[in-house]
Amino acid sequence: MRRADRLFQIVQHLRGGRLVTARMLSERLEVSERTIYRDIADLQSSGVPIDGEAGVGYLMREGFELPPMMFNRDEIVALVAGARMVRAFGGATMAGAAEEALMKIRSVLPEQDRHRIARTEIYTPNWVISDAERLIIDELEKAVETRDVLRLNYRDENNRNSVREVRPLGLWFWGKVWTLVAWCELRNDFRAFRLDRISAMEHVGRIFRPEPGKRLTDFYRMFELQGTCAKTQDSEAQCEQQRAVA
Repeated sequence: MRRADRLFQIVQHLRGGRLVTARMLSERLEVSERTIYRDIADLQSSGVPIDGEAGVGYLMREGFELPPMMFNRDEIVALVAGARMVRAFGGATMAGAAEEALMKIRSVLPEQDRHRIARTEIYTPNWVISDAERLIIDELEKAVETRDVLRLNYRDENNRNSVREVRPLGLWFWGKVWTLVAWCELRNDFRAFRLDRISAMEHVGRIFRPEPGKRLTDFYRMFELQGTCAKTQDSEAQCEQQRAVA
């Protein structure tokens, strides 16, 4: 979490005149109590009316408001629609974060603009993604970030099962299904795995390092090259030569 985000979170937790200890804040924000003490001291020195002391707790005097965040009508609609889509189609952690983001946005909007969130009549179904799929999305998103090699039990479009060890690189949402873009160590090439065809997944216990030719940027380059070849109707030999150069 960026320090600016952490400071914002501390202010949010202290709003409403509640007494909050440094330990409570450190557990919620997953940092040390010493970090919380330093952050609160910095907030106090910048004029935020926080009272209290170490070992007792802190509270913020009523009346303090963050500067209003200015969004125009179209920006508010886009933010609300995006958050609702993530809540409907994303992982469990993503859905919770989207809901929290909407609450934060509402809390810092000028009073006259807050009604626009409730009046944004754009909705998404909440039954498209199962709870099991949401957990898979969360686990894969985390594995992408931490670069954990995964072992997948996968069923292809012909209902054939295989076991793959992959380097998870990114997640793509296609409107109906999610896919994992990964480097497949069995095929020694990029592959896209539909999440609804992954029957089991486990961590191998290895961390991979980005290697030239096996990174997400390399996948994008190959993807774009294939599209260019298809549009220009280049021969397969010419495309292979371009891929080798790329």
